[in-house]
Amino acid sequence: MATSRFFHGGLSDSESSSSSEDYSTEEEELEEDAQAVDESDESESSEESDDDNDDDDTDDDSKLEANNAGERQSRRNIFTRDAADEDDSDEDGLRRVVKNKKDKRFEEIEACIRLIENAQKINDWFVISQEFDKLNKLVTKVGHGDVVPKPYVKAIADLEDFMNETLSKEKTASKKMNATNAKALNSIKQRLKRNNRQYEQEIAQYRSDKENYLLEPDVEEAPVVQKSIPDGPETLDADDDSGAYSVVTRGGKAVQLTTESIFKHLKVIVEARGKKNTDRTEQIRTMEKLLELAQTPYQKIRVLIALISTRYDLSFGVLSYMATDQWKAAEKELNALLRVLEDNPSWVIVENGDEWEDDEKTPPTPGPGEVFKVSGSIVSFVDRLDDELTKSLQNIDPHTTEYIDRLGDEAALYRTIVRSQVYFERLAKAEKAGNIGDSLNRTIMRRVEHLYYKPLAVIETMEGGSYNLLTSESSSEALRSGLQQQVPANIVQNLCSYLYKNDSTILRTRAMLCHIYHLALRENFYQSRDMLLMSHLQENIHNADITTQILYNRTLVQVGLCAFRNGLISDAQSCLQEILGSGRVKEHLAQGVGPQSRYSTISPEQERLEKQRQLPFHMHINLELLEAAYLTCSMLLEIPAMAAAGSSPDMRKKVISKTFRRMLEFHERNVFPGPPENTRDHVFQAANALAAGDWRKSSDLIQAIKIWDLLPNSDPLKLMLAGKIQEEGLRTYIFTYAPFYDALSLTRLSEMFDLLERKVAAVVSKMIAHDEIAAALDQINKTITFRKGVEVSRLQTLALALSEKASGLIELNERVYEQKSQSGTVGGLQESSTRTGGGGRGGKPRTEFAGNAGGGRGRGGGRGRGGRNAPFPGGERASART
Repeated sequence: MATSRFFHGGLSDSESSSSSEDYSTEEEELEEDAQAVDESDESESSEESDDDNDDDDTDDDSKLEANNAGERQSRRNIFTRDAADEDDSDEDGLRRVVKNKKDKRFEEIEACIRLIENAQKINDWFVISQEFDKLNKLVTKVGHGDVVPKPYVKAIADLEDFMNETLSKEKTASKKMNATNAKALNSIKQRLKRNNRQYEQEIAQYRSDKENYLLEPDVEEAPVVQKSIPDGPETLDADDDSGAYSVVTRGGKAVQLTTESIFKHLKVIVEARGKKNTDRTEQIRTMEKLLELAQTPYQKIRVLIALISTRYDLSFGVLSYMATDQWKAAEKELNALLRVLEDNPSWVIVENGDEWEDDEKTPPTPGPGEVFKVSGSIVSFVDRLDDELTKSLQNIDPHTTEYIDRLGDEAALYRTIVRSQVYFERLAKAEKAGNIGDSLNRTIMRRVEHLYYKPLAVIETMEGGSYNLLTSESSSEALRSGLQQQVPANIVQNLCSYLYKNDSTILRTRAMLCHIYHLALRENFYQSRDMLLMSHLQENIHNADITTQILYNRTLVQVGLCAFRNGLISDAQSCLQEILGSGRVKEHLAQGVGPQSRYSTISPEQERLEKQRQLPFHMHINLELLEAAYLTCSMLLEIPAMAAAGSSPDMRKKVISKTFRRMLEFHERNVFPGPPENTRDHVFQAANALAAGDWRKSSDLIQAIKIWDLLPNSDPLKLMLAGKIQEEGLRTYIFTYAPFYDALSLTRLSEMFDLLERKVAAVVSKMIAHDEIAAALDQINKTITFRKGVEVSRLQTLALALSEKASGLIELNERVYEQKSQSGTVGGLQESSTRTGGGGRGGKPRTEFAGNAGGGRGRGGGRGRGGRNAPFPGGERASART
């Protein structure tokens, strides 16, 4: 072929060479056959001309000539059938030429170069930009070996000169080019410069002798001794003499890897990062061989940084995650990088390190006490490794063995996090890397997030395993001195305390929430409650990011469960009310996406973000357990309150749990209630039995709930619930039948509810002290004497309510007048009344954890916002809406 001089070694394997020989053999046979046919045609045509000139031809001669023409046509079809199809042949009977793939590619390159040259004549940079991208793809696919096509070098060199000329003219031109053309020019400017850096030597050779450049034959370097594997993407062979490797790429390009050329190959790989049609798997295999060839610490550090980054590039997109084998390889390489840094304290990786410009030379070896900073980020590698494990756990079915196997990799990740923390602590102590505090804080936070939700036994196992493995596999004294085996009960507190002192960002907030969660998990309710109240997180948690709001909701729910396990029913209901009463428990705890109704729909983008924020299954809080605890607490508080309300319209308005009331009304609509089938059925049938006075049946139904068996101490919990049901049954009975009794015997009540007389007297005394009943307790005679009040009619009740509202309106007008006379503005009044009002309208703010009646009663009788279902002072909403 005429263009074969531009490409040498284009198809290196035996398969491609045999195909080229087949093509040449077929063409030679076709040419010989066509030549034979042409010679016969010429001789026969001469005979035909002689016969035409002869006047004495007979009819027999004409018939013979027709027969000869038919035979010639049949012979031509035999010889040309394989060369060209009859339907695709030209009108003149010319045959198509069969070309191999390489020649076709070269013709496409020449056509693309001609289009670029034509576009340069009319200054059409939009077409130039498109054809330039197409040209690069063609050159990549053509498989040209070590020699770059000279027409391609000429085209990109001339294009760069033309671009520089255009840019200089554009600066001084009075009339600027149109927006589309200018945008295309700016787009190709950076791409062309970056592309031409790879061919600086070839471009310089062309510019030194433009006239004779294309006439010089291409010279290919001496081939490297190698073994070709045609089925694989590349071949890596070791050179026995020099210890180097030779790489054979897909295109047949042979590249020799040596210790001296490590940085050169790394530079090419790094520059190709992010480009289209980049084979990252091939780059990873090449860097693995470079790592084997690396000898100095600097070479190992540079190769490992590039290798880990390339592995992370294999997974892109928020919904995809790294393959398990690639993740484990990245984890091992990150540990190898930390091991190199531990053994060589003079080399430090920091985010603002200086890049070594001259990769042809080895950087100087740091002297005693000197530090050479390499650009990189260890904490980013740790964060990405942790995120990839979390994404894989989010996407794997949690009910399979694959999830269990993948969860086992958390121990290896935790060891890497601990090792990184020790490395950053050493840098911070030696002050070798400047401000390293942010990286250390982020690493400690990652460690806390892997510990705070685990029981002490699991924490002890993780800590012990990490300490033993790190001390055994590493001989570095720096690692051994930095590792300290801490007490599992104090490790979360110690890590969080460090963040309290040394961080002022959102990490401090997250550390406090994790600490509170961990305390609640260990049954320290009062300590966790006090920390949550003193932190004032409920006041500004809505300004935090979504993940922190989810962590706040999880912490609040865990505090409520802790109160429930300790028998603090009112506090437990207050904490669980905001989350469980919203109807969107899954969304608030990031444990799933709830069902969508026709009134509330989310966009696909929002749904994608919701799925991205989901927690792995092993971090979930059991939703059925939460519902059972919340409904049980609501039952123990609502049933006595409903009995106390009676027929009073004011008392009916006092609702502790609207969710429980609504579900109870729906359950009572069933005409034929069957036996309980789930947790809700057990609770609501128990509520009906408690309201009817059958506390034994109510206790049996509550204790029959199977979800209690998931708790570590289920038997003491069931006994606690039975005692609470007895007490609330007693309160419900007194509220219901007090109007019909003048006196009640404590002994009789003790027998009815199977309680000690001392316990009955304590419950009744508390009810009298809280003004829940109008009665007196006679401890000598062991009786309760009820005081009968004047029965108020319906008209009198409405008159009292109207007078109370009128009194409140008068006091409000008086305060407005006083403020206007002092400040002259209504705005000042509103601000002052808001500050002094506290929990109610002009009343005192509540200071306890959960109020019993309200946030505070003002002078005019106005109710405050706080109530029994308010977990914080002032009745502020405690959940973070996500």
